[in-house]
Amino acid sequence: MERCSVWRGSRAGNFPNVSRDDSANDGNRFAEMPIFTTRRLIQTIVVVFLLLGGIYFLFPKVVGLGNALDKLDDADPLWIAIAIGFNVVAYATYIALFKAVVGGDALRLTWKETYEINMSGVAATLLFSAGGAGGIALTYWALRKAGMRRRDVGRRMVAFVSLHYVFYPIALIVFGILLRTGVMNGKSSVELTIIPAAVAGALLVIGVLISLIPPDTERHLTRFAHSERSRHLLETLGKVPATLGEGFRFALGLFAHPKKGGLAVIGAAGFWAASIGVLWASFHAFGVHVPLAVVVQGYFLGMVANLFPLAPAGVGAVDAGMIGAFVLFGIPEETVFPAVLIFRLVSFWMPIPPGVFAFFQLRHTVHEWEEGELPIERGGTAASDLEPAVG
Repeated sequence: MERCSVWRGSRAGNFPNVSRDDSANDGNRFAEMPIFTTRRLIQTIVVVFLLLGGIYFLFPKVVGLGNALDKLDDADPLWIAIAIGFNVVAYATYIALFKAVVGGDALRLTWKETYEINMSGVAATLLFSAGGAGGIALTYWALRKAGMRRRDVGRRMVAFVSLHYVFYPIALIVFGILLRTGVMNGKSSVELTIIPAAVAGALLVIGVLISLIPPDTERHLTRFAHSERSRHLLETLGKVPATLGEGFRFALGLFAHPKKGGLAVIGAAGFWAASIGVLWASFHAFGVHVPLAVVVQGYFLGMVANLFPLAPAGVGAVDAGMIGAFVLFGIPEETVFPAVLIFRLVSFWMPIPPGVFAFFQLRHTVHEWEEGELPIERGGTAASDLEPAVG
């Protein structure tokens, strides 16, 4: 099947002082972005429409709600505008987080370049499932083209993702306990509060353990090598846990130094707060007051479905998971369906057009980088005084 030319990168150039092993371009070959075949694109579109049709049109009829989407006409335009405003704030804070962790002191990306990389990731995420793998792949590609080495990109991306998602388990623990103890209003069943909090706590413990992985893991593993081939294999395998440990320690360093990591922490917390604000406003658009703790807990429980591997970008899975979570919390089904649909339209689908446009802008920016106008000298180091030394 012919590859979609829209996802093809520019022709790579030659750059001095860069070994072929660590070059982002590998000589004069075409250095391509993550590529999606025409067949994959068509399959994605078909699956998306089938999932959305089943969730919002077929399922309400099966459970006896009739056409629940008729209530969309009752939505208050003012609250929809407020939801859109929250969504703008969410993406602004997300971009700020990325610049603080990845494109700030070390790479020195401009705000325009940072915007292009992140919004292009939104477009890529639409064509991938499992928690935004497409966006991560495209971001990795862009940072490599910007001049960062593989190890630097790896640990910076680990720090970015871990700092971004750390508020996920923290919120489940805090609001789960507050609901269970009755401090905040809302249904307090164990399966909706304590169990999610326990799983979230386990994830935080795993993150702390990962941060303890020594930076010289490769050196320790190569002691068990009996040949040059096995030494190379063990060294390669050791880079993965070592990079994870470096990334997690860098993220912890940002937390521990508010003066230098404040923008990153505010950006991470701000993204989730604004995203939840979109959902909160979506309920208010139909005149329904949902307790704050329930909004937060239902949001995060529903977003777990984003990891479902067969749904592009969680389409259908997240919708169903979020609807199910709020129904379990006792919110009327006839309100949950249209409110979640408004939330998904605003928070997910509306950013796609500017994301696609940013993708084309990024291609032009990458071409300029390949002509030599790079954020950092290609092959140079990208380091921060908060960042642990490379093993």
